Amino acid sequence: MNPRRADFDRFVADSSDTLLRTAYLIVWDLGEAEDLVQETLLEVARRWPRIRRMERPLAYARRILVNRALSGSARRTRRRQELTAAMPSEPAVVVDGAAEIGAADELMSALATLPPRQRAVLVLRYFLDLPEAEVAAALKCSLGTVKSTASRGLARLEQAMRLAHDPRSIPT
Repeated sequence: MNPRRADFDRFVADSSDTLLRTAYLIVWDLGEAEDLVQETLLEVARRWPRIRRMERPLAYARRILVNRALSGSARRTRRRQELTAAMPSEPAVVVDGAAEIGAADELMSALATLPPRQRAVLVLRYFLDLPEAEVAAALKCSLGTVKSTASRGLARLEQAMRLAHDPRSIPT
């Protein structure tokens, strides 16, 4: 096998799960996340001779993924709202550890209410534990923008979580 191809195959094997998790947390739709990962990997494959020499090819791939996710966010949000309105809610399933599952589900639901850019910043910064500088590089913005967007996103996330616990609470 060609060494360049073997490097790319190894990159795909090592990074696909991380890219899929990132895409899912940003777009909130598994099918769309899978499509974004495939598009990202296709773009990386086209440029692989140059990318493979980079110090951190995953960071470059993540930047492509985030840009693609954010560029189509309005279309996806509209489609998701149409689908969710048409789908009946399913009864909850009780299992061991239901409290943890419920808390994680609440967090994910609250995260889904955020605007795409805030969601992307929170996912990259707190779910993937990337330094602010890497988040700024992935989003092509300043460090200050990452900090302010994260702050606003966390405040909105907290508000959404508070509303989930007590729908009568008034947003501040």
